[in-house]
Amino acid sequence: MKNVCVVTLLMFTSTLLSAAELYTEFPNAINKSEKYVFYSHGYIVEGENEKPVHPRWGVYDFPLIKKHLSDDFYNLIAYHRAARSEPFHSAKRLANDVNRLIEAGVEPANITLIGFSRGGALSILASNELKNNYIRVIVLAGCAGLIKEHSSVQIYGNVRSIYETSDQVGSCQFLIDRSESVTSFEEIAISTGKEHGAFYLPRESWIKPVKNWIVQ
Repeated sequence: MKNVCVVTLLMFTSTLLSAAELYTEFPNAINKSEKYVFYSHGYIVEGENEKPVHPRWGVYDFPLIKKHLSDDFYNLIAYHRAARSEPFHSAKRLANDVNRLIEAGVEPANITLIGFSRGGALSILASNELKNNYIRVIVLAGCAGLIKEHSSVQIYGNVRSIYETSDQVGSCQFLIDRSESVTSFEEIAISTGKEHGAFYLPRESWIKPVKNWIVQ
């Protein structure tokens, strides 16, 4: 009996470790039983520098954010977009990659799109492309001009939002109000006083609820 328990524990541990992968490109091998999370960074990171500095909000530490978003319970896919990436093209690529996971057997409910600022807009646009009610979408200060200007864009499925009260980019409620296929919505307002820069570093105020939402 003792040996059986040890084997079971080792198998469980092995499963967790196999899911703790960070990809900067689409993975070559897909395990259909695992969770997959796409993180899309903000506009300032587009280009070659993974740690750009904003004159008001400081360093956007993309590598550190990826490190803190990584978890044993899911695979994290985080692309570094090229400079001047066209948002609708990037969103279609993201949607295509989600479909590749689904075609490989991954359940849509095990796929999460996370994005900050421009990356949040890309996650919304990808959801609009996919029109899938089971994929999870987490928007971090991403309901701004691009989404407001394109009133035909909707979001689908299980949606979560976090915004900073000192930031000009606020609630996603307007997007929810015009979207017909949202199955659930929860929104958190954080107050760090860091404006848009609240999401430039992996602060617990947003990292913790994001990871809790993913593993629910």
